[in-house]
Amino acid sequence: MDWTQEAIERLRAFWAEGLSTAEIGRRMGISKNAVVGKAHRLNLSSRPSPIRRDPQERRTTPSPRPPRQAPVARPMPSAPVMRPQAPPPQAAPVVLVAPPPAAVRNPTPARPRLGGSRTCCWPIGEPGTPEFRFCEGDPMSGKPYCAEHAAVAYVKPREKERREDAA
Repeated sequence: MDWTQEAIERLRAFWAEGLSTAEIGRRMGISKNAVVGKAHRLNLSSRPSPIRRDPQERRTTPSPRPPRQAPVARPMPSAPVMRPQAPPPQAAPVVLVAPPPAAVRNPTPARPRLGGSRTCCWPIGEPGTPEFRFCEGDPMSGKPYCAEHAAVAYVKPREKERREDAA
């Protein structure tokens, strides 16, 4: 915030009224932390913390408590009393319905699993269109892509910087 002389005078006036920093911030349209920081830099009088309490307000004697009542002695039955219980509520049976088989929109090969595929996993085309497919090249050992696509996918950082500089 740009502290103009007018804003500083408003802050001093609100501070003198004893408003909280949050309230001053709301009235001035700034954060409470901005108010606290500027008040500190202006060396405005400090205020007592709202969290700390005046030690004189504390009571020296604890508040009186009602006396405890002695527990009422109840005779113990000689035999346990059996009360009839309602049968537990029966839950409705859960019926699992299998989803209908998905219609095949794209007869192109499904996406191969990474790592264990036998063809290159490089996508070709826009997903969701009939032209979308995956490269069917032989993947490199331990890589999901063929040699051509691995050269594009695995670019060392320094080579990448050189390629961007050339562009």
